[in-house]
Amino acid sequence: MKITPIIIAGGSGTRLWPLSRQLRPKQFLSLGQEPSSMLQATIARLQGIRTGQPWVICNEAHRFIAAEQLRQLGVQAGILLEPVGRNTAPAIALAALQALAGDDDPVLLVLAADHLIQDTAAFQQSVQVALPLAQAGKLITFGIVPTAPETGYGYIQQGAAVGQGGYVVQGFVEKPDTSTAQAYIASGSYLWNSGMFMFRASRYLEELERFRPDILLACRRALQGRTQDVDFTRIDADAFAACPEDSIDYAVMEKTDAAVVVPLDAGWSDVGSWSALWQVTQKDTAGNVFKGDVVGQCTCNTYVHANSRLVATLGVEDLVVVETADAVLVAHKDKVQDIKLVVDALKTQGRPEVLNHREVQRPWGLYDAIDTGHRYQVKRITVNPGAKLSVQMHHHRAEHWVVVSGTAKVTNGDKTYLVTENQSTYIPIGQVHALENPGVIPLELIEVQSGSYLGEDDIVRFEDKYGRA
Repeated sequence: MKITPIIIAGGSGTRLWPLSRQLRPKQFLSLGQEPSSMLQATIARLQGIRTGQPWVICNEAHRFIAAEQLRQLGVQAGILLEPVGRNTAPAIALAALQALAGDDDPVLLVLAADHLIQDTAAFQQSVQVALPLAQAGKLITFGIVPTAPETGYGYIQQGAAVGQGGYVVQGFVEKPDTSTAQAYIASGSYLWNSGMFMFRASRYLEELERFRPDILLACRRALQGRTQDVDFTRIDADAFAACPEDSIDYAVMEKTDAAVVVPLDAGWSDVGSWSALWQVTQKDTAGNVFKGDVVGQCTCNTYVHANSRLVATLGVEDLVVVETADAVLVAHKDKVQDIKLVVDALKTQGRPEVLNHREVQRPWGLYDAIDTGHRYQVKRITVNPGAKLSVQMHHHRAEHWVVVSGTAKVTNGDKTYLVTENQSTYIPIGQVHALENPGVIPLELIEVQSGSYLGEDDIVRFEDKYGRA
């Protein structure tokens, strides 16, 4: 029996701001597993296990990033879009129903796309231990062998042994205080709750119907109205919006009598903060982690991530310094759990740095907003070979395009022509136009926008190969 991987890639985490943004959260970033993103590393970790086609569950806003990263891996995967977030119990129910539509009764391996696992062999070994238990009808959760009395995780209490390496789940407990966590570690019978699971699709749905039939009914209705859009499976948005919100732990795992925990000791971290990332990353002799162009003098126990320029530190310790093209974070390691305060303040001010980076991914490539001023904006645009931007027009801006490398096929009103390196063209306000890369190398151009309003919502699309018209 093949395993069907279900990769949960939803969420728009802010605890790793300014690197993680709402429209490009941490699961799509390279954090400790360069050059792969965390999503790509999650899928690559399955190599060597007999699996069927993976399914990735993600938010509507992240669909093109997910599709591009899967394309880079050369992986054929289904992408199931959630129109709204309803937590893990409904998301996994959608995946189980979808999987049953194409197989007799597959074993689902449910993984989070934003976990760091350093020992792939140990991870795969725990999966093999869990497989016969899942085939026998058990609902498996993977418990992380704890390395410290951590108060930021929930715990799972092990009971009697089951099979070759599993244990009955004696109970789930919420995040403890320090003294309770120390007692858990001392007992040797508690594991961290990882949020990874394995079970037959039918068994999960049976238990969900037993304990939360309202969730299952809403998910069935949402999936009945599904449509296929290019690489994506879209469910009925109204039906899913009516679905109750609940986690798999509360909805099923804490209630079922079929729960089994399999210990996992594989260098796991959920990378929930900058200090957590510092802890699991290899350090220099002074306890520093330097990423990018960094010069550190008289610096110790510090994490520095330089994304676009030189960052120099002098006479500091226990800091987190993260530089991106449009923002810099400087925080004490003991305070990084409070980054949400910064993000909330930025949201209140309506700052765009919460949503996206200066460099923005698009289904056809990307653009980098190099400079912005009064009535003008400059972008560096990269169009992938064979890709085409939508046929569109703007009410408030004109555009000048200068080709830096490659060849552009330009539609400008009723004219279509090629623009090559060191050539330019002009798109007036209100002109219907399109841009395409007919070549085999990336097309790079500089776009200068001018006008009274330069927002991204001043786009009227008439035709679009990516379903955005």
